[in-house]
Amino acid sequence: MSVISQLSSQGIAPRVFSHCLKGDSNGGGLLVLGEIVEPNIIYSPLVPSQPHYNLNLLSISVSGQVLPIDSAIFATSNNRGTIIDSGTTLAYIAEEAYNPFIHAITAAIPQSVRTVLSRGNQCYLVTTSLDMFPQVSLNFAGASLVLGPQDYLIKQNYIGDGSVWCIGYQKIPGQDVTILGDLVLKDKIFAHHYHIILFPPPRLYCIMNSHESYNMLKNRTEFMKTTHIFKILIG
Repeated sequence: MSVISQLSSQGIAPRVFSHCLKGDSNGGGLLVLGEIVEPNIIYSPLVPSQPHYNLNLLSISVSGQVLPIDSAIFATSNNRGTIIDSGTTLAYIAEEAYNPFIHAITAAIPQSVRTVLSRGNQCYLVTTSLDMFPQVSLNFAGASLVLGPQDYLIKQNYIGDGSVWCIGYQKIPGQDVTILGDLVLKDKIFAHHYHIILFPPPRLYCIMNSHESYNMLKNRTEFMKTTHIFKILIG
């Protein structure tokens, strides 16, 4: 039985929890036990009777264009599915979706940007800001999660006056599992609410450091219902 279930069975906290993982090098974040009430939150249902937090990913869009990927590869089955997992550092995308995703990102940026390979990963030599990179939308049942370049790119090193940024999404050869790890989850609050995952507005409460967010959440009682807030002090 999970900690959340144990606390709920004892009447200490409801079966609702949220987490906000800080995206900077200091790590940490917030863990909230209880319900966050915010009018702009949208939600997507969890796939029932699964050992993980599985969601129904329907499609992926790059620059507003839906990629030509069969949605069946994202559906939950014995060897497929889309999982939210804060214990995974990067992100993994179903093998059949990997190449269309990489090609769409590369096609959306100026041709003047130099592309390089690093350990088999698609990378780009960037001499300006990341603003040239497109938005990516993960389209779930009932909700879309919009990602900026910082949510799918990782800085690797420097070459001359430029920085090498690599796609942080990996593929597992022979498997069609999509795992949304910390690269996607960072700096956003995800609320696990019974049988649904809540998607709040981007970076709700997470644009500040953990101490400021902690105090703000404690003081903004209109957003809370029976909530216990803990700072995540892991680095």
